[in-house]
Amino acid sequence: MMNQVHFYTKTSCKLCDDAKAMLDTYQLMYDFEIIEHNIEEDEQLLEKYFLTIPVIKINHKELDAAELNMATLDDFLSENLPR
Repeated sequence: MMNQVHFYTKTSCKLCDDAKAMLDTYQLMYDFEIIEHNIEEDEQLLEKYFLTIPVIKINHKELDAAELNMATLDDFLSENLPR
């Protein structure tokens, strides 16, 4: 089974677009499938992630917008996914 990376996003979100581009780049190095969740389509997700998107989640670990850059994303993926 392919590893899954859950990506919480919404429309018209520049940070989300940037984070998705970073994820796309790392998809070449790590074997994972990106599962996108638009928080605007789910009231519970909207409540949970409205102030922190984009959020990247693997298993039960999350990396949110406050911590997100290329270095932290690389560390997060390498700690949570096999190469």
